[in-house]
Amino acid sequence: MNGLAASLSEVRAMVEGANALGAVDLVICPPATLAAAVGEALRGSGIGLGGQDCHPEKSGAFTGDISAEMWADIGARYVIVGHSERRTLHGETDAEVSAKASAVLRAGLTPIICVGESLSERDEGRTLDVIAAQLAGSVPAAADQVEVVVAYEPVWAIGTGRTPTIAQVAEVHGFIRNALSQRFGEAGRAIRLLYGGSVKPDNARELVAVAGVDGALVGGASLKAADFLKIAQGAA
Repeated sequence: MNGLAASLSEVRAMVEGANALGAVDLVICPPATLAAAVGEALRGSGIGLGGQDCHPEKSGAFTGDISAEMWADIGARYVIVGHSERRTLHGETDAEVSAKASAVLRAGLTPIICVGESLSERDEGRTLDVIAAQLAGSVPAAADQVEVVVAYEPVWAIGTGRTPTIAQVAEVHGFIRNALSQRFGEAGRAIRLLYGGSVKPDNARELVAVAGVDGALVGGASLKAADFLKIAQGAA
């Protein structure tokens, strides 16, 4: 829930700076109030537009909600589902996340499905059990036929400045890859895995270099074009 009309200048700066980057896929997921304007600013740039959430239904009496078809209608290509803040603050279950991911696929878009453990779950040694349950319950069965993206975001590392060790990131990403491969076979080995949680310009290159990490899901550091572009540079 960040960004007003004045923030469009940062988006335009991102577009300008992205032209100098190498082969890297970039997506911006703005708040809904700015989505159409951001989409217009991104037009022809190669940077994709994404949504931060969606409702499972196509339409109906769901005041304040946005369907995946609405995101598609303004040119979005991706929608984030199951972000830890949605799970924690809105009580979203794995089943609800799976329904949203299926809705994104129904609209012809790519879901970015988030999973991650809380600090208490990690301290109790339950990280992999939590991740396994979230993957099983949140990733729809159709993931072996269409493109999906999975993002690991340890809840305790989001907005706290704390980042897991390289070994911790590698362990969880390796576990996720193995779980997806066992469930979906070759398709599971091709699903892109992102790391999210206090990704910043000074640690992005190291994090993206970890085995099994295909990219980053960036939060607060994406609000400024200079930081966004430095992170993108580190991933290129």
